[in-house]
Amino acid sequence: MTSFYPGPSEVYSRIPRYVQEAHRAGVLSMNHRSAACMVLVKQTIAELKKKLRIPKSYTILFLSSATECWEVLAQSLVAESSTHLYNGAFGKKWLAYTQALKPATAVPFHHETELPVAPYPGDVLCITHNETSNGTQVSMQLLKQLRQQNPKALLAIDATSSMAGVALDFSLGDVWFASVQKCFGLPAGLSVMVCSPRALARVQELNERQHYNSLRSQIQFMEKFQTTHTPNVLGIYLLYRVLQDLELIGVVSKRVHQQAAAWYGLLDQTKILQPFIKNKQVRSQTVV
Repeated sequence: MTSFYPGPSEVYSRIPRYVQEAHRAGVLSMNHRSAACMVLVKQTIAELKKKLRIPKSYTILFLSSATECWEVLAQSLVAESSTHLYNGAFGKKWLAYTQALKPATAVPFHHETELPVAPYPGDVLCITHNETSNGTQVSMQLLKQLRQQNPKALLAIDATSSMAGVALDFSLGDVWFASVQKCFGLPAGLSVMVCSPRALARVQELNERQHYNSLRSQIQFMEKFQTTHTPNVLGIYLLYRVLQDLELIGVVSKRVHQQAAAWYGLLDQTKILQPFIKNKQVRSQTVV
């Protein structure tokens, strides 16, 4: 299906079957502290790491949405301040959520230009990898350069409309997160957060425990494959079943790039419609 709205995306075609399967298996009433649920969480994390090429040393957490991730990161990962590099509406919203809790510096840049790489102040640098509002994407090479110029800062990356659609080098960031209603092809109500060992060290150093979703508590519970709260068990189950069907991200990414090239090629040739983003170096591969 082709949609002129950037999300939620059409759900994966087998979702109705998997919901019925979950109902028959008792997943809809599964106790989230039960051994069965812990096995489900463990299996889902293993599939995520396998299919998306997430480093084994990284920790995966389940939250409700990317918006919740914004708030959790400000609460639990920012000691003094953060810097937000953004070129669109979602990056700007992330900045506003953070500023409600902690000092944050804004670094806006034009949607036709590449992410400005330079040394920046702050404990955490916040980047939107794929800006859903305008169809731009930050290259892995620029993230690598940004990391090299800011070795002490943690890199937090919102990959809501690109995770599971294009290959990401998770080693270039300390926290990656995404809601599942885009490239994962799932109903809304679940998000995936991927944390590096550096991020975990910062969380332990700050030891922030004032909220039910504080990262310190979430990480401790995930050591037992549990969450601090009653999670979206059905969402986790559907994620697991979809991941089982999903090809390795290298295969998926190649196909998505080919599809994007075909769409951009078509739009570049027509006089009726034109791509909003003219600079081919910053065009998104998942949101045209």
